[in-house]
Amino acid sequence: MFEYVLVFLGAAIPWLEIALVIPLGILRGLSPVWVMLLAFLGNFITVFLLIVAFERVKAWTDRKRGKENRVVSNRTARGKRLWNKYGLPGLAMLGPFVIGTHIAAFIGLLFGANKINTILWMTISIATWTLVFGITTALGFNFFVVDYKVNG
Repeated sequence: MFEYVLVFLGAAIPWLEIALVIPLGILRGLSPVWVMLLAFLGNFITVFLLIVAFERVKAWTDRKRGKENRVVSNRTARGKRLWNKYGLPGLAMLGPFVIGTHIAAFIGLLFGANKINTILWMTISIATWTLVFGITTALGFNFFVVDYKVNG
């Protein structure tokens, strides 16, 4: 039970996220269905909260840094390039690999995406990648276990 809580928490933490947590949970021998469900929920809930709280976070960062002294980080620059090339759908779908889902949502909102579209595309992205990581890990892991038992 504790390991499933760790899957949820790991998926909720930026930079760990579903791309790492799902394969690790399944390879650990946990139920792929529960790992995928809990990883999705952990990642989605924190991204959703970030999107909903965006205005407060933006106001806080503007006060803290000052608008005129804003330094553009490498992640923000990458996010801006993705935004200019692919828009919100591309940023959401590529986010887990390039900058992380939390940062992708935040950058999308910074560049003017509305909250509803951001929630929609981030949900599609998280759900899609949850299925991809979960199914490929489960099938690949089962393939290697069966192959090892047959040939080993």
